Amino acid sequence: MIEAVGLSKFYGDFAAARDIAFSVPRGQVCAFLGPNGAGKSTTMKMLTGFLSPSEGRARIGGFDVGVDRLRAAEVLGYLPENGPLYQEMTPQSFLKYVGQTRLMKGEVLQSRLEYVAESCGLSDVWGKAIGKLSRGYRQRVGMAQALLHDPEVLILDEPTSGLDPNQVHGVRELILQLGETKTVLLSTHILQEVYAVCSRVVLISEGRLVFDGSRDELGDEGQAMEEKFRSLTATAI
Repeated sequence: MIEAVGLSKFYGDFAAARDIAFSVPRGQVCAFLGPNGAGKSTTMKMLTGFLSPSEGRARIGGFDVGVDRLRAAEVLGYLPENGPLYQEMTPQSFLKYVGQTRLMKGEVLQSRLEYVAESCGLSDVWGKAIGKLSRGYRQRVGMAQALLHDPEVLILDEPTSGLDPNQVHGVRELILQLGETKTVLLSTHILQEVYAVCSRVVLISEGRLVFDGSRDELGDEGQAMEEKFRSLTATAI
């Protein structure tokens, strides 16, 4: 459902990502890890079509993102890091607008709006201006737009950023539920989150893939996983 085939991105002589190759099947929650500056966001932007690769290709749901981006977008929900939101709109009006741009309407749109309002915990701020919401609530609005059209594939960049512990727990439970039927690629800096929701880990360092395996291969929860992460990314620290 997610395929990176030799993805590279060059800026002059600098390689933000070099020959990244992995795939994620349906029904798997895969962590995408790496230290700051490793190339995670660059790779995710290439996978979603927001950035054109210098080399290689990306496929979402079998669609080549570079050739058939619109078809790929139909099956993809993307939460970017610090995703743009219209500050003067409310969650209700913003998400309705997002749905309409995806040609959703009538009862289908209304039922999905009700679903994301409940599942993302937005009911209490449904009619408030996004610009007046806390960072945590704005993050939940971003999560809601990724889920709105019931996509088969989710690519989430730091989905629990800015959330309090109760909200983090709720998002993790939601990701686990979604992972039963959907494909999820989850970027996070929180190793505890990896252990809580992911079965597989892809780790990059300095733009290169350095680990691709099960969560347990990376290490048990806590210190063992942290030590393995440091050993694999030591040159990038």
